[in-house]
Order: sequence, then structure tokens, then C-alpha cells
Amino acid sequence: MKDAQVRVAARVPAPLQAGDLLRVIAPSGALREQKAFQEGVKIWRSRGYQVEISPGYDRRWGYLAGTDEERRSQLAHALTDPDCRGILCTRGGYGGTRILEDWRWAAPESADYKTTEPKWLIGFSDITSLLWSLSIQGISGVHAPLLTTIAAEPEWSLQRLFDWVEGRSLPPLKGEGWGGGKAEGILLPANLTVATHLLNTPAQPNLAGVILAFEDVSEAPYRIDRMLTQWRMSGALKDVRGIALGRFSQCEPPAHIPSFTVAEVLRDRLGGLGIPVVSGLLFGHDGENAALPVGISARLDGDLGELSILDELSILDELSILDELSKRC
Repeated sequence: MKDAQVRVAARVPAPLQAGDLLRVIAPSGALREQKAFQEGVKIWRSRGYQVEISPGYDRRWGYLAGTDEERRSQLAHALTDPDCRGILCTRGGYGGTRILEDWRWAAPESADYKTTEPKWLIGFSDITSLLWSLSIQGISGVHAPLLTTIAAEPEWSLQRLFDWVEGRSLPPLKGEGWGGGKAEGILLPANLTVATHLLNTPAQPNLAGVILAFEDVSEAPYRIDRMLTQWRMSGALKDVRGIALGRFSQCEPPAHIPSFTVAEVLRDRLGGLGIPVVSGLLFGHDGENAALPVGISARLDGDLGELSILDELSILDELSILDELSKRC
């Protein structure tokens, strides 16, 4: 059976347990939402985790949460702390790509990489840069709410995040299928703007055989058009197997200026690629932001409008169901 051959493509960190230490870092924009941030820390602590906030998390250097070196140091300290099991990001904004400019992850062939247990990295929006760069090293992070956004999540979304990081399977996300049949590939969730600016840099993963999952915020339709046209003209979509679309919030056309809607732009730029596309999935800014693993095998069904995570547990669940059905026939 084809599905039985699906394997996790990136190393998934060991499941978190109550008492585990999680470190908070500020790799991107300066913190402005102190109340939301504290509520986010409280949510993680309510699950029984030790949450340690990095010194300097609330620093400001222009629009950034400290200098590049200060923010890079927070990430390095969290990664090298043997007691740290996961890394929580304060907020998005901008700045993650800057700290990658002179950054070196542990090489996959190094002794440190082979003997060190991978840590969870959790965030979205500007954290796309770190998640994608980490996936190149063969380690899976989670495209999921930040500390400044998690308190606004409904219960089902919180449970989905905790289910994944604590070792449980995820149900499919359902949206609007555009047709194109089914495809399986490595899931790469991302903010479209951040991902576009990673193209042809060392932080761009190999896009062959992947399912892209895009969301964005505060981008006019012509800007979305411009970015997707760059993806098309650069050949970056040539070997992509499917595209999942989340929420494109605050992306309305400017008032009194002739424009397509963002929905029309997405359909025009992505609808004729000959691959499965599913839109309207519940992830992104300004609403429910369902956790999506990075670098994990997934299935996109363009006819049913479903995005399924094919981790080992879900594959075993599918096989069990099929086995039970065969016994009844």
C-alpha cells in the first residue's frame, strides 16, 4: 500500500511532558503587546511547563527586538541549553531573516547534531525564516501561534497544538478544494511574504516534492500578485506538488483604486498550475491559526478540500481502519 511507505522527512523532537523547560526568545520585531504576551506565557505554564523568558526579550532597537547579535544570542543560548526542550517565540514582525545572515546551525554530519536531541521551535509569520532554515537541517518545527497571539486561539486550536507537541496525531484541516486530485509531499507552511524573500537564499529549502501552505496579512492584492508571479517566473513552483492556502487577512484592495480581490488574484495565479489547491484553511493571522508541522509528510486532496498530516501515528490509524473495513467485507 502506497500510504504505508510514507515516512517522516524531518526529525520530530521527542514529545513534551509536564515539567519540561521551554525558553522564550524574541528573534524578530520589538514586543508591543505585553498583556497578550503575558497571557501567552500563562497558557504554556498552565500545561505544566517551565517557561523561562530570555533576558532582553523586551529590548528595542528600532523596529527590532534588539540588535542582530542580541537576538541571535538568545536563539543560540536556547539551542545549546541541554535542559531546554522547546523554543517559544514572542512575536513576528520582521527580523528573523537578519539573524540568519551569519548563522550556522549544527551540521547534519557533526557529532553535535547526531547526539543532540532536537528542540521544538514554535511560531509563525516572520518565524517562517527560522522554521524553513531549521527544516533544511532535517529538524521539524511547528508553524503555530506566537506567545502574543496564542491567547486569542479557540480551544480546538490550542488542543491541536498541544496534541502535536505532546505526541498525538492531528485531524485533517478542511477548506475549499479547487480540484486537481490528491498529492503527497513534504509540508512547508509559511507566510507568503517571508517565504518569497527567502527564495534563492541559503534559507530556502529544496522545493521539489513539497506541499506549500501560504498565509499572509496586510498585503494589497497587487502585492500578492507580484509575489506569486515571482514564484511562477523563477521556476520555484515547477516541482511543487500542491498548495494549501490559509487566511489572507487585511488584504482588501485600497479604497477607490481599481483592483482585483485577493481571492481573484490567488485563483488567477495558482488555479492553472495543474496541481491540487485547497483554500480557506484555518491558519494564519487574525483568526484561528491551526498548528502545522514543518517538514512532515502530508496529503492534500484538491477534490475533498482536505490537508492531512501523515505522521506515523495517523498512518497507523489509517491502516487500522482499512484493516477493520476489510474484515467486514
